[in-house]
Amino acid sequence: MSAIDTLWEYVAVAVGLLVILGGLAVGLLRGRGGKTKELPPSARRDGSSDGTGTGSGGTTTLDRETSAPTDTLPPPAERTEPREETLPPPPVRPTIETPDAPVGRLKRLRARLARSNTALGKGLLALLSGGRLDEAAWEEVEDTLLAADLGVEATTELVDRLRTKVAVEGSTDEATVKGWLRGELLTLVDPSLDRSIASSRVDGRPAVILVVGVNGTGKTTTVGKLARVLVAEDKDVVLGAADTFRAAAADQLQTWGERVGVATIRSDREGADPAAVAFDAVKGATEMEADVVLIDTAGRLHNKVGLMDELGKVKRVIEKQSPIDEVLLVLDATTGQNGLRQAEVFGDVVGVTGIVLTKLDGTAKGGIVVAVQRQLGVPVKLVGLGEGPDDLAPFDPEAFVDAILD
Repeated sequence: MSAIDTLWEYVAVAVGLLVILGGLAVGLLRGRGGKTKELPPSARRDGSSDGTGTGSGGTTTLDRETSAPTDTLPPPAERTEPREETLPPPPVRPTIETPDAPVGRLKRLRARLARSNTALGKGLLALLSGGRLDEAAWEEVEDTLLAADLGVEATTELVDRLRTKVAVEGSTDEATVKGWLRGELLTLVDPSLDRSIASSRVDGRPAVILVVGVNGTGKTTTVGKLARVLVAEDKDVVLGAADTFRAAAADQLQTWGERVGVATIRSDREGADPAAVAFDAVKGATEMEADVVLIDTAGRLHNKVGLMDELGKVKRVIEKQSPIDEVLLVLDATTGQNGLRQAEVFGDVVGVTGIVLTKLDGTAKGGIVVAVQRQLGVPVKLVGLGEGPDDLAPFDPEAFVDAILD
């Protein structure tokens, strides 16, 4: 081999070694520092983590080299305690009232009744026990009775009986005369009349009570108070708001019912057919197996034929599914003799079975009790003696007469 060939071999080996050494050097450099170092997750915003930050500017080495804008790290999320879910308050249920027991109510309200009949009781006793009962005195007795709305027929009967007793006994002692007067007034009021209210189930159906009357007698209030009387007797009551012409009547009746836990069946539409509402009320009470359903009707003018015909229609529609057990006529006691004509007309149209006398504690005259019973042939069953919710009392003849003479 020539010297030249040997030289080329050395050159080739040297080049090969250089190539190998260069490759090793590049690999070593890549393994030690060829990659940009990533920031650890724990890097702080002041750049002091692992010595790779700038110390005060918060810009990483990579940021400085690329001149990229610094990203602002979001603040750490605040730790919040779990919130308790706020539930809406429970619906407020109306407080159910416990009505006063109806037994003895009239006796408890005796003072109010006595105040309204002072002229009748005290006036008669003063005349009869005055010691001189001539014709002029007897005429005064008659005038006093007529002024108390007793009526001509009842007044004549009472005076004739008293004159006979005085003539026979010859006594004008106040206690004796008071006893005579009490007996005669009690006879006129007639304790033998049935004053019970039909309020018990009949042949598997609820008793039906229709309440009627003219405007302004307190009819809807009376229905509400009557519901309290019946609830106090442990009756299961349903109210029917068939007065659809007076805007607040149904709301008023429903409020009365809610106070004692009684359901009210009504129409959502003002001016609805009252006969249809009454029909639905009786049907609903039957489905609920109630003891009694009270039907409130619109106030009528007794001299308006059309209105009275409509009331007759209400009665006929109810009777298509159930007999009517009671028709109560509400009369304002302060109207006196004017109420008697009302009683006659309502009696002809719907067959009144009982009278409710309201406002008997005001300027009313107690004789109207006797007069209306005689005129219509039906008993006074309830009397209103105040504005309180339990001031409607079953009529007690003896308590009534005692209050007049007290």
